[in-house]
Amino acid sequence: MDTHTERRNRKTLVGLLVLVAGMVGLAYASVPLYALFCQVTGYGGTTQRAESAPGTVLEREITVQFNADVNNGLAGWSFRPNQRQVKVKLGETVLVSYRAENRSKEPLVGTAVFNVTPEKTGMYFSKIECFCFTEQLLQPGEAIDMPVAFFVDPALAENPNTEDVRTITLSYTFFRAKDGAASATKERTAARPGDAAAAN
Repeated sequence: MDTHTERRNRKTLVGLLVLVAGMVGLAYASVPLYALFCQVTGYGGTTQRAESAPGTVLEREITVQFNADVNNGLAGWSFRPNQRQVKVKLGETVLVSYRAENRSKEPLVGTAVFNVTPEKTGMYFSKIECFCFTEQLLQPGEAIDMPVAFFVDPALAENPNTEDVRTITLSYTFFRAKDGAASATKERTAARPGDAAAAN
């Protein structure tokens, strides 16, 4: 094999390695980039996160309905909204809550995913406070009311595509957290320091 062919093969190999590395990097980056895209555009009913409500409140009202589901992997976890629906003026801050209960005999850690329908309203539905921002640990028999503070952005009234919107449904689904068992064990050990000392 002559020098020219070796040089060409080396360049081809380097090019392929760079291509593979780029594809791997893109695969790792695609999930957070997609999440960011959904958050910015409201795609797929992804809601927004806000520090505070806008100063403007319009007279137009929207009915917001609440839905709750539990994934099969979180058996023993009961989850429901404390109210089925509320009427909200655009720009008005509203506080509602969901109730979760651990009916199993072991600690459970759950994490919630959420969206709104119609999907086109996702970019206008903003949450100020939400239990979905953190994992929830419940001991056996423990129940908790979890608040959600939100508003529907007045900008919804300016979009011709949302003129027909009268109802928005906010849906949550609880899944078992991946590190739920480890978190529960840590919490249980921290709650019983005497037992941990005795074990030593």
